[in-house]
Amino acid sequence: MAGRPKKKPRGLKQISGGKKAESAVSEKRAKRNSSSLTRMLEKPMQKAFGQNQASAQNAKPTASEKSARRSSGGFTKMLGRPKKKSHGQSQIRAEKSTKPVVSEEPARGNSSSLTKMLGILDLFSSKAPIWSTIEIIDALETSRSTGYRYIKALNTAGLLTAVGNGYYILGPRIIELDLQIRNTDPLLQAGKGVLEQLVDATGHSTLLSMLFRNSVVCIREHLAPLSPENLFSRGQRRPLLRGAISKVILAHLPNHRLRSIFNRNHQAIAEAKLGTSWEEFRDTLSKIRKDGFVISHGEFNPGVAGIAAPVFNSEQAILGSVGIALAEEEFKDIDLNKTILSVKRAAREISQRMSVGVSGMGLPPRAVG
Repeated sequence: MAGRPKKKPRGLKQISGGKKAESAVSEKRAKRNSSSLTRMLEKPMQKAFGQNQASAQNAKPTASEKSARRSSGGFTKMLGRPKKKSHGQSQIRAEKSTKPVVSEEPARGNSSSLTKMLGILDLFSSKAPIWSTIEIIDALETSRSTGYRYIKALNTAGLLTAVGNGYYILGPRIIELDLQIRNTDPLLQAGKGVLEQLVDATGHSTLLSMLFRNSVVCIREHLAPLSPENLFSRGQRRPLLRGAISKVILAHLPNHRLRSIFNRNHQAIAEAKLGTSWEEFRDTLSKIRKDGFVISHGEFNPGVAGIAAPVFNSEQAILGSVGIALAEEEFKDIDLNKTILSVKRAAREISQRMSVGVSGMGLPPRAVG
């Protein structure tokens, strides 16, 4: 004769109820962050990066999420991996297993759910342009349910697009944002016509770059005929310690920031021949500021030389740099003094336009990077 099911002790009921409540709170928090991302992308860029930045909340992993992480290995086995992969697919997976160094400076607020969700976009690269759902969740080291919510939110916002059963690429919303930047970015607008004139004056390709955290990103290039193939181009990032366009920006950073960079990168600074001590480092950068330009030879791309000068805002705070790049074997044939003068004139012209342009163009670097 079947008996009634045994009653759970009161203590077990409380634990079970607590886990359910805790899981519900976690789910509500993730949904709230997802909706915050959607609202942020629907507003103009300035509001998005100003008013809505405070919406990212620090979310510690709950007990249910920790439990899901422990069981994620079993979940992966349950789904199963493809039995065979081609050599190309294996190589892409090897690239994905190596996390790229995105910045010399650790990102703030890594515990924020919104920061972790947006970090999914950093996974995509030219070597690993397609990611599966499972691969994204593994890279995030988060629970399965949270990972799915993050992916769904980015897909809804147009930042990710599905290209197969559980595979994703970067979405079309990024293309729209790129067009908006090309049409409205203050530094790009200030450089219009100047890069073309610099190419005409020197006969070599020109680059316009801006400071972004502890790195430099190229925002525009204007190529001369027969330019080297491996030039710095739009969207690429470079460290602050190598290359003319980077070093000339580095030299004009505030002293307290230079001290912080030296403390974290003293070995790399010595390898870049910028100084083996703080005093030598400071003196080297002081000379760059006095000269107003930097010349480099194959420091980042072998066989490519560069000359660059700094670009400032209305408060004389460093924003970026403008310069030329040419093949190393052509360097001996240029009129060096005339070329340096042309580069410095271009930098002054862009800085002047940044100072007298529309309201907001004189914001300090931290407001745009």
